[in-house]
Amino acid sequence: MPPATGTADSAIHVVGGKSFVGTNAPVVLVDGEGPERAVTLYDFALEATTVTNARFAGFAAATGYVTEAERFGWSAVFSNERESVDRSADSGSHLPWWQQIEGASWRHPEGPGSSLNGRMDHPVVQVSWNDAYAFARWVGGRLPSEAEWEHAARGGPVRKRFPWGDDEPDDANIFCNIWQGRFPDLNTERDGYALTAPVRSFEPNALGFYCMSGNVWEWTHDAFRVRSISKLAKQRNARALQGEEKVLKGGSFLCHFSYCYRYRIAARMAMTPDSAGSNTGFRVAYDLPAQVHEPASG
Repeated sequence: MPPATGTADSAIHVVGGKSFVGTNAPVVLVDGEGPERAVTLYDFALEATTVTNARFAGFAAATGYVTEAERFGWSAVFSNERESVDRSADSGSHLPWWQQIEGASWRHPEGPGSSLNGRMDHPVVQVSWNDAYAFARWVGGRLPSEAEWEHAARGGPVRKRFPWGDDEPDDANIFCNIWQGRFPDLNTERDGYALTAPVRSFEPNALGFYCMSGNVWEWTHDAFRVRSISKLAKQRNARALQGEEKVLKGGSFLCHFSYCYRYRIAARMAMTPDSAGSNTGFRVAYDLPAQVHEPASG
């Protein structure tokens, strides 16, 4: 018989207390990165890495779970092939490098013909918020709040732009998996990856968390709200109150300084909870006490 519940992965005990979320030096104003807001957090545990394809495969096999992308029959996939980009641009798309691909799912991240071969230790992608929530419950956890995610990424209540500090990643200084070269036409892959990287790639932050900048966007529990009185903010917040948008953090392998400078800790993005993409994953948090955490290493 398959197990009724899954098991937690290596998670790190994060000390809470007085902290903050956001920044007083926002870059992408429309995303509501600021102002910085004080918060008080309970201690919590957070998995050191995003959930892998191997773990998600175990979940699907044990429970028979079918993701929303599988049920819809399609999902969003990045493509910089000139013909596809031009066709999407001609149809009025503001993001013409994103394509609706029939058959794309976590099992086939880029659509039919793609597979998980050689990527079982990579982050699972093409999972919606609802899919991530279901997995987290299966292992006895939950999705982290935005404030918890930022607190863990910074290594506590310290002000830094990235998990490793304030040094900007570029083609010579490789700290994470982001786009190198000229977006969206040329990716030099100086970091070693055209798409996702294994979840334990690059150096972990001070607490032992891996890839909290770049690689894949990570779902959080929170509804997406913008603290502003602008008309756009009011529209975004109305959607959030209806449960139509959730916060994602961390940026992805597609982020570039010139296009999506959202691999900063305070950066954020919104998507509807049934949305998925080839650069979207998650990691699991736990309330304490929980017998899942171990000291940070490395």
